[in-house]
Amino acid sequence: MLALTGVGVATAASAPAVSAEAQADAAATLALRGLSLEQKVGQLFVTWVNGKSADEVNPKNQTDFGVDTPAQVIQKYHLGGVIYFNNDTRDNFDDPVQVAKLSNGLQKAAVASGAHIPLQIGADQEGGTVTRMGAPATEFPNSMAVSAGRDPSRATKAATILGHELRAVGINQDFAPDSDVNSNPANPVIGVRSFAGQPGLASQFVTAEVKGYQNSDFPTKTVAATAKHFPGHGDAATDSHTGLPRIDRTEQQWRDIDVPPFKAAIAAGIDSIMSAHIQFPSLDPSLEPATLSQPIITGKLRGELGYNGVVITDSLEMQGVREMHSDAEIPVLALKAGIDQLLMPVHLDVAINSVINAVKTGQLSMQRIDQSVLRVLKLKFKRGILFSPFVDANRVMKTVGTPANLKTAQDIADRGITAIANDAGVLPLKQKPATALVTGWGVSTTATLAQKLTAHGTTATAYQTGQAPTDAQIAQAAASAKNVDLVVVLTNNIGGFPLQTKLLQALQNTGKPVVAVAAQIPYDAGYANAVPTWLATYGYITPTLEALTKVILGETKPVGKLPVDIPAGADLQTVKYPFGHGLTW
Repeated sequence: MLALTGVGVATAASAPAVSAEAQADAAATLALRGLSLEQKVGQLFVTWVNGKSADEVNPKNQTDFGVDTPAQVIQKYHLGGVIYFNNDTRDNFDDPVQVAKLSNGLQKAAVASGAHIPLQIGADQEGGTVTRMGAPATEFPNSMAVSAGRDPSRATKAATILGHELRAVGINQDFAPDSDVNSNPANPVIGVRSFAGQPGLASQFVTAEVKGYQNSDFPTKTVAATAKHFPGHGDAATDSHTGLPRIDRTEQQWRDIDVPPFKAAIAAGIDSIMSAHIQFPSLDPSLEPATLSQPIITGKLRGELGYNGVVITDSLEMQGVREMHSDAEIPVLALKAGIDQLLMPVHLDVAINSVINAVKTGQLSMQRIDQSVLRVLKLKFKRGILFSPFVDANRVMKTVGTPANLKTAQDIADRGITAIANDAGVLPLKQKPATALVTGWGVSTTATLAQKLTAHGTTATAYQTGQAPTDAQIAQAAASAKNVDLVVVLTNNIGGFPLQTKLLQALQNTGKPVVAVAAQIPYDAGYANAVPTWLATYGYITPTLEALTKVILGETKPVGKLPVDIPAGADLQTVKYPFGHGLTW
């Protein structure tokens, strides 16, 4: 690594006329020299690790990798990258300072290993519901809430802040922005993660975020952005985590609808593109998932769109990619298709050895391996990872969750609230209600919104009924509603959980003023005619609930515009509220 540092700095300092691309090529070529086959193949893999410090002995590491600590995982496999999680089974997060120390420990292990190549450290930090590093870090709303505000400059600000905060804790790659066009309201996995249901708006905001992630400052303050999920997951009706979606668009429809945001990302210089585990018969009649499809990855993405950056798979744990092939076959087929990096194979040992064996038996050439390793190394050079992988854990909180960043996040959340319907003129309220009931979906969401309303001067109680309220819950909510001045009811996916309409009807029948809030996908407003007042938030993080509170109580006016068409319930062919619709007062 010291040699790399010297070359990188010397090249930049002594030969300013040399293009950035030429510098990256030279640094990648130098880093590639001397790597063994095993070390090269290791650079093509990105996996999880179990633990919150590099030296933590975690029994899950023995189960998953045959070693004790995260550092030993890195050293055993000469890994190109890791991905952090914050869920019940894989949790790498306590607080930002701890994450920074974890990152430094993993980088130390990588630099000390045989390959001497620092790591890409990634996370899914899209904003909103797909957030790995939460408070005290700055939390931003879902993508659809950002685009509802119709200000791309704010999207750039959000991505800049996200990038700087991630890099401060040692995360140098963000698997964002989602570049899918959510054209199918029944899409079970994308939804508000997409910026829009129309390609023009989605492209505009994808461009804005790539600029913020990658071009906002010196490379050691930026992160590699990743446009996902190519060739476009927005029309899926199946969740690729649990099945293999089939997209039946024509090739021309694909070019018109799905391609523009990816073209925009490429034009903006995107470092990485993630493949989708979807069948797309018009692009590949063999029905191979796109991740394993040579016509899609090499033919369309590399050839037609001219992309020569890193292409990474979506998680190889997902059922969509495992439906047709074994875990040993998948990595080899992905590399043959034109993929560069393999994310989260179920059995890392099996996956790596399958690639090594494919090279030794002539299924994959060394030239093909080198091609992908060079792309990975170029990315690491451009983002400053090769020469500056470490962070200062003592300075983390000077960057993460600062008052200025939190203020920006609240400003963006405020602009996203969209008034969809106000037929009875309930809003703006004639006077601030003394009491309110917050009911419907979400244990923490109803409780937090009630706390927000109370903090703003309206005493509110929460009674959550979930996505499938029982008759007893509906009766209790209606009884409670009779004792308050205002009812706020939160919904989440009425199309999939239609019992929520019974709750809405019962609350409306009380005669109390009712404000219905689509707390996740905005399509809920198309299902329920009983309630004439609808707001959409596109998510439920804390800044969003603060913004919602201010709109309900009349402290701010809604300014959001729908980024999608809202159909009339299950009738997807009839538009009830069109793209661009949004009331104010």
